[in-house]
Order: sequence, then structure tokens, then C-alpha cells
Amino acid sequence: MDRDPAPRLAPSLAPEHEWSAAARLLHPSLRPPGTTGVDGRSLQIPSRGGFPGKPLIQQGPVGLAIAYVIPGQGFGVFAGSEHLLAWGVGPDEVHAAAMANLAVWSGEEPWVDEVNGRRRVVWSDSGEGMDAARILLPEVRARLAADLGDIGRVLIGVPERDLLIAAGLPRDDQEFAAMFADYVADRSLGSDDPIDTRLFELVDGELVVFGGPTETGR
Repeated sequence: MDRDPAPRLAPSLAPEHEWSAAARLLHPSLRPPGTTGVDGRSLQIPSRGGFPGKPLIQQGPVGLAIAYVIPGQGFGVFAGSEHLLAWGVGPDEVHAAAMANLAVWSGEEPWVDEVNGRRRVVWSDSGEGMDAARILLPEVRARLAADLGDIGRVLIGVPERDLLIAAGLPRDDQEFAAMFADYVADRSLGSDDPIDTRLFELVDGELVVFGGPTETGR
């Protein structure tokens, strides 16, 4: 009798069914503004044989959406109502677990850093699906503000899932601000998994939509 060469996880222990397994793997994923889903607070049982329900979505900064991914080998599954029902937890627990996992990963993942005169650019592009979501972490925003803020203003782009890019530049450097905005927009439009063409600014530790290099009071 042939034996199965690869042991398989019992269905009850798979992350799709067991919260203790899912809680160690979940991570947040930024999605484009306007992404629709469910908030997970008024659950409905999916119909038998129906298609998977809408993903669990939470409102993020500057109109971005936050989804939650169960990673697999070469793919990921968005958590939805059916997962919450199977896990027996609410959306707040899912968010907390996903953010904790992101924080652990981010604390170990390096940044790329480039300096050109009074301009400095840092970015994260590991390709593991969590790069853009790093901007959700307060400690990441604090680090970017500390590392880049002494130059002047801190501009942020999340053009696609696998890229978070930030630039520190003097407040009167209109030329580079425009170039950076164009780069973020072009990168997003050419991406297979785009998030946002807009450029953001880090102000007092929070993201705001970039209003232009001559914005009053900035």
C-alpha cells in the first residue's frame, strides 16, 4: 500500500478552521480606497454551495481599506465572515492578531536606504505581501519621522502591496516632490496589485493626503 509522502494537517487544525493556528499566521493587507467587504459585526451564515463571502474589511488611514490574509504556499486567502464563524472570534481579535504578526515581521525586515544630497529615500519591497501594510504600525511611522523628518517633510507612497516608499526632503524642494508623486502614481498604475496612486505626508505621526509643496503652514 502506497503511503502519503507528505503528512497533511487535520482539517480541524488548519488555519481556515482553527483560530489558534490562524492567529499565528494572519497579517493585514492594505487595499485600495473603496474596497468593499463586511465589518464582521453582523455575521450571516454562507449558503451551501455558494461562493465565498466578501472579505473582512476595516477602514484604514486616508481612506485606505485593511483586509486580512491567511497566507498559504504561493497564495493567500482573505479572511471573511465564514472564517469568523469557524474561529469563533470577532473582527477586533482578528485585527489585533494580524497587527501583532505584522509588527514581529516588520521588526526583523530590513529597509533599503538611499541618500542624495539633502534628499533621502527609504523603502521596503521584500515581496512577502506585507510591505505597504508596515505604514499601519505606529513604530514604523515614528521611525520614518525620526529618520527623515529632520530634513524637512516626510512623503509616503503605498503604490502597491509589495512597496512602501518614503522620502525626506526640504520643504522648498518642489521639483523632487513632483517627481516623487509621479513615480508613486506610475508605479501604482503599472502594478498587478495596486493600492493607491496618491502621495501622502507624515504629519504628527499620522498620514495625510499630500497637499502640495507650497501648502500653507507646512
